[in-house]
Amino acid sequence: MSNQIFQAAIIASILASTIRLATPLLLAALGELVTERSGIMNLGIEGMMLLGAFTSFMITYVTGSLWLGVLAAIVTGGLMALLMAFMAITLKVEQIVTGMALNLLGAGISLFWLRLMTSTAKVDYLITDIFKPVQIPHLSSLPFVGEIFFSQRWLTYFAFFMVPVIWFFLYRTKYGLQIRSAGENPKAVDTKGVNVARLRYLATIFGGMMAGLAGSFLTLAASPRFVAGISGGRGWLAIVIVIAGNWLPWRITLAALIFAFLDAFQLHVQGVGVQIPYQILLALPYIFAILAMMGSRARSEAPSSLGVPYTRE
Repeated sequence: MSNQIFQAAIIASILASTIRLATPLLLAALGELVTERSGIMNLGIEGMMLLGAFTSFMITYVTGSLWLGVLAAIVTGGLMALLMAFMAITLKVEQIVTGMALNLLGAGISLFWLRLMTSTAKVDYLITDIFKPVQIPHLSSLPFVGEIFFSQRWLTYFAFFMVPVIWFFLYRTKYGLQIRSAGENPKAVDTKGVNVARLRYLATIFGGMMAGLAGSFLTLAASPRFVAGISGGRGWLAIVIVIAGNWLPWRITLAALIFAFLDAFQLHVQGVGVQIPYQILLALPYIFAILAMMGSRARSEAPSSLGVPYTRE
């Protein structure tokens, strides 16, 4: 009996970790979905998440307010996305190059500011408060499922709440239809009197704000400190998740949960001392990412004009 209880506790812990680890992936992927549906490929998510994580940490450390830290991350992501939009939409710079440049910018600025903060404080690292799990009344006390679904941070609840919201927006509203049309046939949208550039600007900025919010989870919910490269490739995984989810909100959610489960599984396996090379365990999410991208090619629902600049004739 005690062994069964132990096994159930391990399974519940892995599944609860899966939900938690899916949060930044899902937030960033949902934002990227809206951006790509408008026709813009934003490969700068990693940099936006990284700089968003740092600014949320910095503002929280200075002010003591977690909510101001979250706001700072959203603004940071939005400003970086505005730069992305200006380069890709107005100047029509190659979108892949622009995204890569933003990743380098985010990594460089966050590392510079981190060193400046620690040198000023004359310490090796700084820590802040983080959001505590929010216990949903009555539901959090349910056996097994309570720990998994109803004892998470508020950002986690928000991430999963945004799945039906974004689905409804894209497929049941006029503006959602316009954004999807801008990614499929921007010329047809333009002939209807809709400003394609404005739609793409708004979609790109929204995606950046979601990426910044995803970054804030890393330093305000998952860890009380900021370290260089804390995003750990999650921005790139978010892009893969959009592809693996075939640009559909519900499939993107499933893909994010699968990636998060693989990550949670390898962490727990290492923790219990299973004799498997840890390098293989660490590689599991990325191996799955490659397989998912290979499998999605034949049935791709990618917007027809994704990554293609639009010039009004």
